[in-house]
Amino acid sequence: MRAMILAAGRGERMRPLSDTLPKPLLPVGGKPLIVWHIERLVRAGITEIVINHAWLGHLIAAAVGDGSRFGAHILHVPESPALETAGGIAHALGQLGNDPFLVINGDIWCDWDPAKAGRATHTLAASDRAWLLLARNPPHHPGGDFHLDANGRVVAGGAETLTFTGIAIYRPEFFQGVDPTSPAPLAPLLRRAIRRGEVRGERHAGLWMDIGTPERLRELGRLLEAL
Repeated sequence: MRAMILAAGRGERMRPLSDTLPKPLLPVGGKPLIVWHIERLVRAGITEIVINHAWLGHLIAAAVGDGSRFGAHILHVPESPALETAGGIAHALGQLGNDPFLVINGDIWCDWDPAKAGRATHTLAASDRAWLLLARNPPHHPGGDFHLDANGRVVAGGAETLTFTGIAIYRPEFFQGVDPTSPAPLAPLLRRAIRRGEVRGERHAGLWMDIGTPERLRELGRLLEAL
């Protein structure tokens, strides 16, 4: 399985820290956020990694290089301008192959083990186009995003809402019709696929954080110090 780390965002809410460093390079627990992801992927046996970047992307490319020091093979896919989530993935499809691939937001921290991605892929039916890792709603996002039914399918309504962690598995066909040269958000694609019954999911009970602000970055640092 190949993986893609999304690292093209500007990080407006993370300013002024993101004025000189892209969010995925912000350090926490002794290493940049993106290095946490790369190391977890390699430990899970996922060594073919694609990274897209736009804002200060040359710093990301310089920091992680070709991945050899991590035991990985990293391909960099620059964007100008940034293509948003769906556009960025569509732009990189040629580097991701024909099989389902793992995608991780570069500005999150999660203790989920990517070695579980293979098992998750095996739960996909022929008609399924995506698998999402969901978590309990954080204080800054109490309304959540999606629902998960008892059969592991992401649905439009239910008793409990959960938050999309930014970790997912997609079949390449999920992005069929997305212009790889124009910005395109992911949410409309997900909602359409959910209405069609094409998305499965799983709830993560461990630690997950969306590192969207300096305050959350400091909070994560405190949590990691206590581990």
